[in-house]
Parts: sequence; C-alpha cells; structure tokens
Amino acid sequence: MVEPTSAARRAAAFRRMRDARSSQVAEDYVELVGDLIAETGSARLTDLADCLGVAPATAAKVLQRLQREGLVDVRPYRSITLTEAGERMADASRERHRIVHEFLLALGVSGETAEADAEGIEHHVSPETLRLFASMTERLRARG
Repeated sequence: MVEPTSAARRAAAFRRMRDARSSQVAEDYVELVGDLIAETGSARLTDLADCLGVAPATAAKVLQRLQREGLVDVRPYRSITLTEAGERMADASRERHRIVHEFLLALGVSGETAEADAEGIEHHVSPETLRLFASMTERLRARG
C-alpha cells in the first residue's frame, strides 16, 4: 500500500474540517430548535436568529438547507419543528456535549470554560475519542 503524501493527508484533514463545520451549523440549529420548543413551546425564525446572533435572512437560508436535508419542517407563519432525523441529530449533539463537558470538568477545567470549550469540541471529536473521554471521566471521578 502506498502511503499518502503529506499534502494529501493535509487535504484530507481540511476536507474533514469543512465537513465538520457544515455539520456543526446543522447541529447547532437543530439543537436550538429543540431547546426553544422545550422551553417556550415553539421555535420561530426570529427566535433562532436572535439566539444565534445572525440576520433572519441567514437563519432562513440555513433552515431551507436543513429542510432539504430532512431535519426540520418549516411552514409559513408556523413554528419550526424537528423531524425524527432532526431530533436524533439534536439528541446526539447534546450527548456529545455532555460527555465532553463532563470530561473537561473531571480534568479540573472551570465550569464556564468547560461549557465554552465543549461547545466547540463536541462538533469535531471522533467517536473513538468520545468513548475515551467518557472512560477517562469515570476513572478520574473514581480517583476523586
């Protein structure tokens, strides 16, 4: 087997990062839609835009993409809802966030910093690393 060149490895890593960024936006939106529905009973375009600090037109564009991907249902003059696939994505994102957050806390990171760092890490961590974070969290807590 021929080993990929350094440039090919970097190109593959850049592709993975671009894909992760695209997925991160989708995960943030579906997670927020679910949170808004749980907290207020509905999720509206203006609520999403306000919470995310983006223009309503930007939020609308992302919602159109998420609707094409089968993650949300958006009907004019109605609340935004999650599809089953959107709910699964939101749940998975919340679980990754929880695991990363608890791992950082077990390391001794402050609550505020752990929350901020977990928000970024959760979208880029591999399943293998996530399993190790969960395992190490248990070990660190058992020592404490």
